[in-house]
Amino acid sequence: SLLIAHCSLLIAHCSLLIEMSGEFSDRNPPPSNRQLLTLAGLFVGVIVLIIWLVSAIANGLVWLIPPSVEQQIGKPFIAAYEQIAENASAQRKLNDLLDELEAELPAENRAERDYQLLYVTESIVNALALPGDTIVLYQGLVAQAESENELMMVLGHELGHFANRDHLRKLGRSFLLRGALAVIFGDGGWIESVLSSSINRISSAQFSQSQERQADEFGLQLLVAYYGHAAGATDFFDRMADKDRRDFAFLSTHPRPDRRVQELEKLIQQRGYKIEARSPLPEVL
Repeated sequence: SLLIAHCSLLIAHCSLLIEMSGEFSDRNPPPSNRQLLTLAGLFVGVIVLIIWLVSAIANGLVWLIPPSVEQQIGKPFIAAYEQIAENASAQRKLNDLLDELEAELPAENRAERDYQLLYVTESIVNALALPGDTIVLYQGLVAQAESENELMMVLGHELGHFANRDHLRKLGRSFLLRGALAVIFGDGGWIESVLSSSINRISSAQFSQSQERQADEFGLQLLVAYYGHAAGATDFFDRMADKDRRDFAFLSTHPRPDRRVQELEKLIQQRGYKIEARSPLPEVL
């Protein structure tokens, strides 16, 4: 909708320039609204093609970059979180759980990797994977969990981001897309700048939602590999769906919780995963 709105703004701007120019005659009339809409459609089509090409290039290049490069990229981020992480019994237990889950990873996802977890004692309900094999888990999320299975699903999801090289995909895609849009729009004016920013934002949001869906599937596979069943895979997202009140899920970096639950339940049914008893949270958590 933002893209359409800004294209309409661009068309209106062009129309205003045409009206002000006064250089058209009966032999050379100004463009009609249909012609302007056709040009706008071609313009949007070119942008969509550029986004597709950038995605394809970025997805291909990430597999040529060794994990050591990604680890170097992540060092400044990790250092910042290490300063606020709580190096106590809870963090040690979470790292033990991460090590146990890591043992279920395919060999190619363990080579040259050194996964660790940083536990931040803040009430934020969040977890994130940093470039450099580091997962940040907030106390607010742990407080929401009602079983060990839920936590393992979250950790498996974050490990999925590393397996899919999502950090490098996002960085590479953002860099290439900004470069391509800069070539097209340059620094010529505020309309072009706003339009370029909107296109980049919408594209990045959708790309990130795709990453999250793939990480959910990866986490589900790890959960089943570890426990032998899929209990706890949807519990956390199910509770979050009742609390979620965002109106602009399209622009969110995560799919809506209720949609994640539906997709996970569909995968569980398709693959015939069993649902058995959940394991309680470790006492230290």
